[in-house]
Amino acid sequence: MFSAIQGEGANVGCRQIFIRLAGCDLRCTYCDSAHTWFVPAHALIEAQAGDRHFQTVPNPVTAAHILEAVQQLNTPSIHDSISLTGGEPLLHAATLALFLPLLKAHSSLPLYLETGGHHPEALEQILPYLDSVGMDIKLPSVSGECHWSAHEAFLRLCDRAPVEVFCKVIISQTTDPADLDCLSALVASVNPHIPVFLQPVTPVGTGRCTPPPTPEQLLRWQAQLKAQLTQVRVVPQTHKYLGQR
Repeated sequence: MFSAIQGEGANVGCRQIFIRLAGCDLRCTYCDSAHTWFVPAHALIEAQAGDRHFQTVPNPVTAAHILEAVQQLNTPSIHDSISLTGGEPLLHAATLALFLPLLKAHSSLPLYLETGGHHPEALEQILPYLDSVGMDIKLPSVSGECHWSAHEAFLRLCDRAPVEVFCKVIISQTTDPADLDCLSALVASVNPHIPVFLQPVTPVGTGRCTPPPTPEQLLRWQAQLKAQLTQVRVVPQTHKYLGQR
């Protein structure tokens, strides 16, 4: 748990309290957070917002401890929302379904879910407690993952619910334009007005050499998506440039 500036999607630049849940069932080739794939013996909880001094607490952390940490991190009240991130938070949907009502009662901050968007059944368990959802759509040519049908079911649930939803899509020089056609068709079939954020892979401080797209590719691919979608924005992963992860 920590306080930081959101670096992606519609909340870019906003101050958030991050509750990062461990464990992920995906293995995206560009992942810069492989440390979240497995559950460690201890959790790290920032003592004061932004000071990067962490307490070490045995896992699993109790609900009472998390609620206390949220209050401590949001003193003074400088945050715009709480980010439930990972790893893949929806692997813990049953636990979140019990915990999120307590969090909503304890804090007035909106709850924002950051997810791979491939577990629609798990989403249904916690959707009533969420205010916004940032859904990653995995392009097979970039991520090595392929979950089109699950992505569509997930996005339909979000569009029907009283939550704000947007899609984030990592792109690189290896992006197959056919994947972008699938992406635009999927989103347009649900709601062509759902915002889509194209995020050029940002190899800053990761040690990885996945090549980012060229300016020409970005312009061409944005135009390709806007043939069916109304809101397509190109935003780099700014937290990497700011030295935050």
